[in-house]
Amino acid sequence: MPFVNIKITKDGATAEQKAALIKGATDLLVKVLNKNPATTVVVIDEIDTDNWGIGGETVSNRRK
Repeated sequence: MPFVNIKITKDGATAEQKAALIKGATDLLVKVLNKNPATTVVVIDEIDTDNWGIGGETVSNRRK
C-alpha cells in the first residue's frame, strides 16, 4: 500500500487543487509502479508559513 505525503504551505490551495494533487499522485503511482489506486493513500499537510523555514528564515519573513 503506497503512502504519499505532500507538504505545502498553508496559503490558499483550493479544494480543487488539492483534489488534483491527490489524483495526480495516485495516477503517477499507477502508471509508473503499477500500484493499485484503491490502496494508495495520499495525505496533504498544510504547514503555516511561520513553521516553514528556508535558508534560516521563515517563509513568512521571506515573503515580506
